[in-house]
Amino acid sequence: CPECGSAALVEDAHYAQQQLVCAACGCVLAEGLLTTTYTEEEHMREVAYSQSTGQKEQLSRCLQRGIRRVQDLCKVLQLPAVFEETAVSYFQRAVQLPSFHLVSVEKKELLGGCCVFVTCRQHNWPLTMGTICSLLYAKQELFAGVFQSLQKELGLSVPALSLADLVKTHLNSFRLFQPAADVPASFVEDKEKMVARTLQLVELASETWLVTGRHPIPIVTAAAFLAWQSLQPSTRLTCTFARFCRLAAVDLPPPAHLRLKELLEILLRMASQLAWLKVFKMDKKTVVKHIGDLLQHRIFLLKNAFCLEDEQEQCAVGSGSDSPGCRLQTVPEKDCPSKGKHCHESSRRPLLPPCLINPRKRLRTAALSASDSAITGDEPISDSEIEQYLRSPEEIRAFRKAK
Repeated sequence: CPECGSAALVEDAHYAQQQLVCAACGCVLAEGLLTTTYTEEEHMREVAYSQSTGQKEQLSRCLQRGIRRVQDLCKVLQLPAVFEETAVSYFQRAVQLPSFHLVSVEKKELLGGCCVFVTCRQHNWPLTMGTICSLLYAKQELFAGVFQSLQKELGLSVPALSLADLVKTHLNSFRLFQPAADVPASFVEDKEKMVARTLQLVELASETWLVTGRHPIPIVTAAAFLAWQSLQPSTRLTCTFARFCRLAAVDLPPPAHLRLKELLEILLRMASQLAWLKVFKMDKKTVVKHIGDLLQHRIFLLKNAFCLEDEQEQCAVGSGSDSPGCRLQTVPEKDCPSKGKHCHESSRRPLLPPCLINPRKRLRTAALSASDSAITGDEPISDSEIEQYLRSPEEIRAFRKAK
């Protein structure tokens, strides 16, 4: 014993752990190791704990944090366990790739969200990129870049999002389909009717360029509000968009007011072509009462509302198409037989995307200096300047041949 010098050393089993103890002073000289592997237990030999698990390599801290982030995101979205396993496997594969080694921490954090996004799309689970970005507090441009890199490196096939599935899923979260204490009885609506009417309005928005290149959730929310109002307009026209979202327990996206305004403008233009509504003065409140009739004759009304001419034949000149709205058809004013009020009405413009109707303001360019503005392009070019461009005999011969 190093403490007392006694030679009375005995082995003592303490909670199934072998110890070498001095019988004279009680000093513990050596402790047994925690556990053994299966092979070592056969020969009754002790091994270190790090070797007892059979794994010499442990997961890195970055990989552990990423897996935890993916699992937490799946729990927040209430995804099935199969989705979580698939997303974790995608993340583990992606982290091993060299293209994701030397990237910023922000991109590595977005990588887990991209794996969840890919998994949901592959299982036809309606989830938008904007939803993931809002949960991760990420910029959509950066998220899209990481998503494209992941899709390219792993060779993944990601199907497009079905707008109809997104509408059904988004409306499932609304609280207006069952009676509640804080929801008036007249505000409760049948789910099937509201989903069908909302789908028709979203299809109308898609045909009139309101969906292209935009986040779908604000458009779906605005369409759901109009569908809900049109089913019982007498009691619901006084309800505002913000109150509707509060009663339905859904968020009101910031651009939703603009999408609602654009949808109402399209409906007003269509209502101006409906025979039994021409005698009435339609506005954004009263047009909601006739949404059912407008959607029933949608194709015919779109074609009439966005043609530049009253004549059906003149409207289809040069296009030969029956597509709604004669979208990019234009007729010069001098050739218009009904020159006057019909050609100058704002209701006679073609059906164009909102980015062309209301373009963004361009930045002002710097004014040209006096020397730059004096250059017209007709100045004579000296021979020495021409020779600077003809540096070799081959170029000279080629120039003469071309001339």
